[in-house]
Amino acid sequence: MQFRNKPNLRDFQLDPLLAHARFTISAPKLSLCPPEAGPEIGFCGRSNAGKSSALNTLTGQKALARVSKTPGRTQLINFFEVPQTGGFLVDLPGYGFAKVPEAMKKAWQQNLGEFLAERRTLIGLVVLMDCRLPMTDLDQQLLEFADHRGMDTLLLLTKSDKLSKNQAASARLKVQKSRPQSTVLNFSSLTKLGLAEASAWIRGHLVNSED
Repeated sequence: MQFRNKPNLRDFQLDPLLAHARFTISAPKLSLCPPEAGPEIGFCGRSNAGKSSALNTLTGQKALARVSKTPGRTQLINFFEVPQTGGFLVDLPGYGFAKVPEAMKKAWQQNLGEFLAERRTLIGLVVLMDCRLPMTDLDQQLLEFADHRGMDTLLLLTKSDKLSKNQAASARLKVQKSRPQSTVLNFSSLTKLGLAEASAWIRGHLVNSED
């Protein structure tokens, strides 16, 4: 089998299962998503939090998720199959900041809300936050919704390389204290900080899911 985006397995931190993730389908809304099958891990966050870069870093693929110079261009619900797990990574529309018409932004957020509320195979969320501006009101609302559904949450504080080591650690500790029920990690797509730990969390939920 050949992969369009060849994984870089030379990085010892890269999980070999996630490295074989491959795009399957995009859907504009819940009703057009593929049938519920294996466990799904959703990726969501503010539109400028570096979600696409994180997905590419976690899978070791440069172009699995499209990285735009203009934040907020993920309009569709994108499914990526992770072979040998029966599960999927799901790239969800961003929320908050986006240089698009207000009506379009509201439509994206409605689609996101419906997916989070009704997708039964969604077992966990990876919530991405810029480490310099974590836990906005929108982040809080999303996490409260995840708690209501009983979903596990992994909080990735992205762009941690832009802070000093002590500043990044302090930001993580502050978020962890406010979210003891979540796993909180500093993360950097540039330096690969947090890659191994985040990969282990995702792999564990896909492989060990009871769904």
